[in-house]
Amino acid sequence: MSDQPDAPRVSSLAELLAVAYQVEVDAVERYRMLAEQMDTHNNAELAAVFRDLARAEGIHAAEIQRWAGDVDVAALGGQFGQWTTGDSPEAADLSSAHYMMTHSDALRMALAGEERALAFFEEVVRTVDDPKAKELAKRLVEEEKEHVELCHQLIRRHDKPLRRLGNEDPDAPEPQG
Repeated sequence: MSDQPDAPRVSSLAELLAVAYQVEVDAVERYRMLAEQMDTHNNAELAAVFRDLARAEGIHAAEIQRWAGDVDVAALGGQFGQWTTGDSPEAADLSSAHYMMTHSDALRMALAGEERALAFFEEVVRTVDDPKAKELAKRLVEEEKEHVELCHQLIRRHDKPLRRLGNEDPDAPEPQG
């Protein structure tokens, strides 16, 4: 895939279902991890945002399992749905997480993942030959477009300037020695 050279190459409906499932499962895992980090830093409000994001991605994963019918997308996703380097598209970038994050910061992380997933599925539409896989990829593109728009709406609702660590950090590190 041109934009994501480490992405699995999809050539069948079963492979697409497996990759789509794995993308959602990876997002659930990452958002749960971020929620736990926010709990550790006593940021319960943002932990709740990440739990909500994890729950939404879990619903998407379950929906893909239903579409798959007899295809074991969990097993196939674990084998086929892995990126060769890095993370799958919707896995939030942990490097941009910090304990002073705002809702807006968290939603921008989610938006970036949704945009990467959208680009991935658009690439599948362009490159896959299997007609059923192409049809499903188009459906996934439309869903990801809805997710991108939802993120934009939520960002507008919660928009606050990006908080930077530094002088305003109430728990800034102190020089030792």
